[in-house]
Amino acid sequence: MNDARALAVDVLVRVGRDGAYANLALPAALARSNLSERDRGFVTELVYGTLRMQRACDWLVDRFVSKPPDLVVRTVLRVGAYQLAYMGTAPHAAVSETVAIAPSHARAFVNAVLRKVAAAPLDPPDDATRLSYPDWIVDRVVADLGRDDGIAALAHMNRAPRVHTRPDGYVQDEASGWVADLVDAARGTRVADLCAAPGGKATRIAAISGAFVAASDLRAARVRTMATNVAALAASHVHVLVADARRPPYRDESFERVLVDAPCSGLGVLRRRPDARWRVQEEDVPRLAALQAELVDAAVPLLAPGGVLVYGVCTITRAETLGIDDHLARVHPDLEPLDQPGAPWRSSGRGGLLLPQDADTDGMFVLRLRRA
Repeated sequence: MNDARALAVDVLVRVGRDGAYANLALPAALARSNLSERDRGFVTELVYGTLRMQRACDWLVDRFVSKPPDLVVRTVLRVGAYQLAYMGTAPHAAVSETVAIAPSHARAFVNAVLRKVAAAPLDPPDDATRLSYPDWIVDRVVADLGRDDGIAALAHMNRAPRVHTRPDGYVQDEASGWVADLVDAARGTRVADLCAAPGGKATRIAAISGAFVAASDLRAARVRTMATNVAALAASHVHVLVADARRPPYRDESFERVLVDAPCSGLGVLRRRPDARWRVQEEDVPRLAALQAELVDAAVPLLAPGGVLVYGVCTITRAETLGIDDHLARVHPDLEPLDQPGAPWRSSGRGGLLLPQDADTDGMFVLRLRRA
């Protein structure tokens, strides 16, 4: 499997050096390869698993390194450490096969380090290292959810996600589908999906209910992707457009339903986006919470009397969930809360919170409010 390991290292180097997104770089690399299905699965596990457990793998290695290696050698060591600690690969195979793909000048070094890793106990010094997250994410999630739920959520997001395919062939996490269902549109209902790309929720709403969905997003490239998805699904009730949700191009009181599936820190989907934990920064949370407040403020005037605003985010921070609930209660007191979603959703403010461990899905928050 040397070709498979070499391909995994190449993708990981691109992520670390060039800022490539793993969910884009890996499929493209696999498409260019001649690997078997078995080896493709092995590469996928190596890339996503090594990214998830990157901090833990570095800790395993750095105990035996006196001088930081360059990125390529560092990546080879991470791949070797991941096989040894988390994949259950036989030590002799993990070491020898990983050494074989190391740069020639570093093979003796990689061999010596990985042999020491194989013989040493796995006993990380703290939760952030053991779970392989930046300190700030662990601190934030534990502070917002409590230690038991926070640690359980972070641990669950180190598992590979389940793949859920809708009857129409679209791949979508079940929690995202449940948010779309909570829009509760009927045939002929006018729905504005203001942050809609890549179109999963918009197409589900239209397919299930027959509602008319105006699906917009800020970036033209994302709208093109959404248009491709809409066409592939023959979702004739979905109409796509480029628009800034902070200044939506619609008349007031034009829609019976408005969905704000807002940009967020994404801390509920880190198992699906393994490199995101190393991209998102602590200061992103308050910045995004401010944007979310701006988006819901712009959405409220679009509601017809009796219309329903649905706010959803794929994150679990208090600032982006309960914080937006508090903002809406303060700034828009005329909005009345609807019934909270039932299990597996947890009651959270006037909305519902779904942690990754609750139903083996992404982490989500949803809030539904009716205009009087």
